[in-house]
Amino acid sequence: MKSIVKILLVVSLVLSATNTFAQMENTKKETVHISGNCGMCKTTIEQAGNVKNVAEVVWDKDSKTAVLTFDDEKTNKEEILKRIASAGYDNDKYSAHDDVYAKLPACCQYDRKSQSESQ
Repeated sequence: MKSIVKILLVVSLVLSATNTFAQMENTKKETVHISGNCGMCKTTIEQAGNVKNVAEVVWDKDSKTAVLTFDDEKTNKEEILKRIASAGYDNDKYSAHDDVYAKLPACCQYDRKSQSESQ
């Protein structure tokens, strides 16, 4: 009986994950650079960028890149990157405000490019 419950649980999780991706239409994928250091950064970056059935962000801490998958009729790369910058993380297009960056935990404070370097 326990094994049946476990199997049903796994099947329902797989189906719900598949259903989530299936609801995002007109998908576009982009790979971008987003600064960060650790697992906490990954969580914050992904939470800032993700919008159910609209956008999904998967960030890799080793390469400092993220794959953005989004419905291009509901949002765009710039909007996703703005949300991530507003959470404190510099990226290809936007820099986080200094006061927001300063509030990040010490482990999440990465080496920032100066404004003159990024232009």
